[in-house]
Amino acid sequence: MDENTYNQPNDVLKSPLRGDSEGRVYFISDAHLGSRIVENPRAHEKKIVDWLDMVKADAKAIYMVGDMFDFWYEYKTVVPKGYVRFLGKLAELVDSGIEIRFFTGNHDIWTFGYLENEVGLIVHRKPQVFEIGNKKLFVAHGDGLAVDDKGFKFIRNIFHNRTCQKLFRFVPPQIGQGFGYTWSRKNREKLTPEKKEYKGEAKEPLIIYAKKYFAECPDIDFVVFGHRHIQLDLQLANQKRVIILGDFVSLFTYGVFDGNNFWLENFI
Repeated sequence: MDENTYNQPNDVLKSPLRGDSEGRVYFISDAHLGSRIVENPRAHEKKIVDWLDMVKADAKAIYMVGDMFDFWYEYKTVVPKGYVRFLGKLAELVDSGIEIRFFTGNHDIWTFGYLENEVGLIVHRKPQVFEIGNKKLFVAHGDGLAVDDKGFKFIRNIFHNRTCQKLFRFVPPQIGQGFGYTWSRKNREKLTPEKKEYKGEAKEPLIIYAKKYFAECPDIDFVVFGHRHIQLDLQLANQKRVIILGDFVSLFTYGVFDGNNFWLENFI
């Protein structure tokens, strides 16, 4: 399996949600806040805040499965401009007792303590297995898993390299942030409709990865991904299911888990 895979029993984290308790766990991914291709960034941010206000009524936990920001890099004393309403709402929910887990994606890797210490998020930089209610879920953003694109892997290794991350701090914020958002915009513009389409069970890389993972870890019930910007709930053999969450930039989809069942919904 990929080196990012957490499949040992000691790595299983238990959620506050129990099978016989009230409350739900919500999953969201790929909001790409700050994206230069979003026509109205303020309205986009407000829509996510409205969603958070909706789910807080019965949320025991919220899992943000990568790329919530289109670009995020923390300098020692500087963080990206904006997102005040979003970050403030997250802090409010954390203070109220809701557990919020933040998975880094391929656009928002570079968090070095601000989201944890100031906002109160639990940050995951690798895939993780959770025991939630009566089920076990493998959760990952999805980038770098079962990818044969050598160019993508090369860039990904640079972005994850600690030395490269530290060296980037010598780039002035106004230049570094500008570079990050420009790179991200060009990356999004390359995603043609054909590349966004579901490739089918036999060709979709994340489905191929999930099948291999289920074969090696048969006690897992659900595999949950973001990254692909497609909405998918696929049942495989032995009641195993693969969930791809869609996104919150054009589809506005999210996942709901009650300790036994998992389903996808659209926020309108």
